[in-house]
Amino acid sequence: MSPTIRASAFILTAGLLALASSAALAQPDGSCLAPGAWTRLDAAQPERAESSALLAAMARRDVVLLGEQHDDMDHHRWQLHTLAALHAQRPHMVIGFEMFPRRVQPVLDRWVAGELSEAEFLTASDWGKVWSMPAELYLPLFHFARLHRIPMVALNVEAALTRNVAQKGWNAVPEAEREGVGTPAPASRDYEDFLYEIHRQHAGMRGHGPRTSSRRDAAFRNFVDSQLTWDRAMAEALAAARKAHTKPDGDSPLAVGIMGSGHVRFGHGVAHQLDDLGVGSIGQLLPMPASTDCRLLAPRLADAVFAVPDAVQAPPPPPRLGVSLDEQADGVRIAEVSAGSLAERSGLLNGDVITEAAGAPVRRNIHLIAAVRQQPPGTWLPLKLRRGDEVLELVVRFPAQAR
Repeated sequence: MSPTIRASAFILTAGLLALASSAALAQPDGSCLAPGAWTRLDAAQPERAESSALLAAMARRDVVLLGEQHDDMDHHRWQLHTLAALHAQRPHMVIGFEMFPRRVQPVLDRWVAGELSEAEFLTASDWGKVWSMPAELYLPLFHFARLHRIPMVALNVEAALTRNVAQKGWNAVPEAEREGVGTPAPASRDYEDFLYEIHRQHAGMRGHGPRTSSRRDAAFRNFVDSQLTWDRAMAEALAAARKAHTKPDGDSPLAVGIMGSGHVRFGHGVAHQLDDLGVGSIGQLLPMPASTDCRLLAPRLADAVFAVPDAVQAPPPPPRLGVSLDEQADGVRIAEVSAGSLAERSGLLNGDVITEAAGAPVRRNIHLIAAVRQQPPGTWLPLKLRRGDEVLELVVRFPAQAR
């Protein structure tokens, strides 16, 4: 998954803490948002918005982008409700999804036409490979499109392309390997500043100090290129879908984009590329926790945000690898890997001896068990192990906890 997605918590805070001017609207707890209500951010100060008027205005745009945190079920519920409201105002609509690469477009067409069962759709679209989130988060959106026969559009490209650009830079990738994506518009200065902070953080996580990272480094320039490629691909797909579904009388559809909030915030990502393509009437809407600190509600963060009320959550069960263990003098040996377990999906085998977890030595069973149980949902746990004469490193990817 892209560093932009993994850095979602950072996206909320980068460059915003200096916005003390909005503090005048804060509640005693520092929040500005009323749960279940809309707030406009297209002026100098946050302003409460009436739902029907706001959505009626959004329905008159050419494109509306609906952001999300991928693993938050309430964000997807909000997207569904917003889609329904927009569709009621403007039934001529197409819906683009970041989750699908372009190659699966024929599958989306067959799903909307009612030719596939749910299971057939997920299998034919390679859901388990193209997106790392549970399908249950998105299925209500897919069924909404099917029920109303709204064309679904695959907005993304293969992950191999963005990885290739991140390694070599845009100009070094042959045109034949770009999946038809055109040259992106250059990043704005603010977007580049934002991406640089993410790049520095990830350099630190990889063991490189922040001082070793420079804006002139090829690694950073390539990282910017990869993000622009991603944004451009989705913008082009939305623009092309509007053109393809324009009626003979000139009536163009409302194109709605379902995508990570990092591509929406401040208009730096997809909206910037749409503007370069000549699509100028763009709405940008975001869901945000109702408890969001007022200082984070920067002008132009989006046209408006919807305050998602906090939900009471049952504590999730502790994660399990699905192995039985034997202790050895120099590590913990896997006696048996359970079929279908997280351990099996991660590539662990019977007889592997785990010596480190997250960089810490593993000498007893309890060390590994504690490392696993302390792992938050949706994160990665690096393991070092011995397999015969080989020393290997594997990453256990813990599934996100759906709400």
